[in-house]
Amino acid sequence: MFDGQTIAMIVALVLAAGALATTWLAVSWGSKIDGVNPDLTTDPFGLFFGVLRGSVVWPASGTWIMAAAVGILIVLAVVVGVAISRARRRRINVDGAASYMGKGRDLRALSATGAKRTAQRLGIENWLGVPIGITVAGRRQLYGSPEDMHIDIWGPRTGKSTSRAIPAILSAPGAVLTTSNKRDVLDATRDVRAEKGTIWAFDPQKIAAEPANWWWNPLSYVTDDVKAAKLAAHFASGSRAGDSRADPYFDNAGQDLLAGFLLAAALGDLPITKAFTWTTTPGDETPVDILREHGYEQMADAVDGQVNGESRRRDSVYGTAAQMASCLKVRAIAEWVTPQSGNLSGDHRPQFDPHAFARSSDTLYSLSKEGKGTAGPLVTALTAATVEAAEELATTQAGGRLAVPMLGVLDEAANVCRWHDLPDLYSHYGSRGIVLMTILQSWSQGVQVWGRDGMRKLWSASNIAVYGGGVKEPEFLNELSQMVGDYDKHTMSTSVGRGNRSTSHQVQRERTLDIADLGALPRGRAVVFASGAPATLVETVPWMRGPHAEAVRASIKAHDPSARAAAMVSGGADAWIAAAPMKEDKP
Repeated sequence: MFDGQTIAMIVALVLAAGALATTWLAVSWGSKIDGVNPDLTTDPFGLFFGVLRGSVVWPASGTWIMAAAVGILIVLAVVVGVAISRARRRRINVDGAASYMGKGRDLRALSATGAKRTAQRLGIENWLGVPIGITVAGRRQLYGSPEDMHIDIWGPRTGKSTSRAIPAILSAPGAVLTTSNKRDVLDATRDVRAEKGTIWAFDPQKIAAEPANWWWNPLSYVTDDVKAAKLAAHFASGSRAGDSRADPYFDNAGQDLLAGFLLAAALGDLPITKAFTWTTTPGDETPVDILREHGYEQMADAVDGQVNGESRRRDSVYGTAAQMASCLKVRAIAEWVTPQSGNLSGDHRPQFDPHAFARSSDTLYSLSKEGKGTAGPLVTALTAATVEAAEELATTQAGGRLAVPMLGVLDEAANVCRWHDLPDLYSHYGSRGIVLMTILQSWSQGVQVWGRDGMRKLWSASNIAVYGGGVKEPEFLNELSQMVGDYDKHTMSTSVGRGNRSTSHQVQRERTLDIADLGALPRGRAVVFASGAPATLVETVPWMRGPHAEAVRASIKAHDPSARAAAMVSGGADAWIAAAPMKEDKP
């Protein structure tokens, strides 16, 4: 920033240059028009001082020429002044820090050119990557490349959906899966994404009042004892409250028992709700018999040890397993994961297939919320099954990567998608062409789900980390401040004494963005931390300023809940069903 003396000096130089230029123009052109000063010098300084000394004749035409030139300069000055004033009104106080942060060549890998080069290297056409924002310094659009993994931390009401989740979904070239505890992203993007493929909206808790006109069988994921253990882990992590601590014995024993029940139900072609039923009937040896029948002797022995164990310990283990699978007892949830009429042949609804989805350009929206009756464990299991199906597909394609990347936007991940192994898998999925964006409301949310070490691992495994403001955690903000770094502040002081005037310059290191700046980061600004680049300040770009703005507005209007209410009032239940959003296109 310039001090007052520097600004005054710049203004004086501009005025002097203006006077010199207008005088030279008036005298040069006027002399040619009036036929005076035949030996006029071309030196503007000589001409100017010649007029002052009287050695150069002032032409009569020079007066109106100078008046016209001064008028033009005044108009230009007004135009520039208005532009600067408008720019300052748009400018936010924090923007001054952008000049000390990453810009220009520092961010070339994130620019459109850099992202295009990366996409071409990976053999990907027509997709630069996930849009991030526009740099405040330099006005350059940034992108996360098709191999970058993202983590976002945005406080409530800071624009994470409008500026990150929705633009990312709209930009994706292939399959998209997203999680949320609200309907806003679904309503905004479903009709736009329907032009690319089928819409699958998994809404067991009626957040968006979606009818269960399709279903998914979680046991189709359970092909062996390893997959059964993974599914049980999703139930365990998804059902546990964020601030609760796992019991070192009963939680592990309950999870192992549930894994045995899930495997037995899968082998016996039974609905997944049967696994919950077994957790409520200690002593039932049916799952043991099924496991032995199919050759899983060790798993059968483990389950048998609990079935016929000491009663008090057995009841505690069964109770723990029942709590993990408690969402299966909710009828509204069960209809999404079990066949109608209790058998596959009697259910004519489309069945979701994660492997087919990975090959498509479809969109999967998984909705749930916290509290009693949460469908979080099933959302986590569905998300994991879909991503793993995409991983299996990637291993069969060139370079071990998906030819068309799949995007996963895990919005409200700490609330609805508590995927315990996510930090360990994050960087691996990036090498498979599976681009994941995990969105949290705070650092503490992530610590509750993955622990301090797990959250740090997730943060470090992300090539793109975006902080969108609204967080009130000094420890986290202090670490961000340190990552942004310091800058050299130059100051100048002048002292006058005994007729002498002296000027001194000082240089001191100051924090570019301190804790207060980051805590008060205004809406519309975000700090981006990218691998191999200094932190940069960006202006976020909401979907309203994007190429799909009109289509998104139309989608929101088409699926506004008030339209359903009006249809129900005017036409009854049948009209409500007709107005309800259905799964588009082919199953």
